[in-house]
Amino acid sequence: MRFLRLVQIGILTACLSAYLSRPADAQGAGAVFRQNCSACHTIGGGHIIGPDLQGVTKRKDRAWLVRFLQNPKTMIDSGDPYAAQLVQDAPGRMVMPTAAGMNPDLANALLDYIEGGTAAAKPEPAGATLSDRPFTAADVAVGQQFFLGERPFENGGPACISCHTLGTIGGLGGGRLGPDLTNVFDRLGGRKGLGAWLSGPPTPTMQSVFGKRALQPDEILSLLAMIDDASNRSHPADNSSVVKFFAFGFSGMLVGLALLQIAWRGRIRSVRRSIVRAHVRGGL
Repeated sequence: MRFLRLVQIGILTACLSAYLSRPADAQGAGAVFRQNCSACHTIGGGHIIGPDLQGVTKRKDRAWLVRFLQNPKTMIDSGDPYAAQLVQDAPGRMVMPTAAGMNPDLANALLDYIEGGTAAAKPEPAGATLSDRPFTAADVAVGQQFFLGERPFENGGPACISCHTLGTIGGLGGGRLGPDLTNVFDRLGGRKGLGAWLSGPPTPTMQSVFGKRALQPDEILSLLAMIDDASNRSHPADNSSVVKFFAFGFSGMLVGLALLQIAWRGRIRSVRRSIVRAHVRGGL
């Protein structure tokens, strides 16, 4: 009986290990594509930020593609001419980020998915649901409210200003964790490219923040209107806001120290006076 139980445990363990170590299937690869790739690429839908991936295995051999998917920057830095040309053709010479958890099995599954080798349905490009109507002044105003955090995003994502800045943001400017977004509208190919990016950000930092807090189409449209307006009316923010921040901070520290000195001056004198008196009395 004990032997039979050990055999059953062994079989269950083997099955579980096989399940956990199996290559990504079509459904899993499709989810990875939608989360990591569809912001920049389509499969038969034309160029967005990156090239259309339909027929990609006919343009380059699979072994090269598997290596590239695992670490695009390494391939580019190695001097590979095809990888270098991809960067030259990309808006703003962007380098494709590496998808989280990418490995040879997942890379091959993605290529099968892209080529339809697993009969997978072709995904709709990210941002395809965005309206193509002209931007309005009201869109710009609402976009600024979202950017500054004056109006919360429906799914609870953080305000853009916590990580980014724009040339039209006054005062101390915005955050510096992410890039200045003043010229990003043109750099990512306008409404279509930037809209697709915001619909499914592929970078690890953006995914960790908005992976489960996706922006709504109307929110994206308003942000696009504001960023487009900023690109037409201003230049990227300079470093003066950072200097101002430190200047204000240092000035505030000096004022605080001065106030503490005033508040404690009388108390220190009274303490000294009592010590001196006690000493004199003791000496007497």
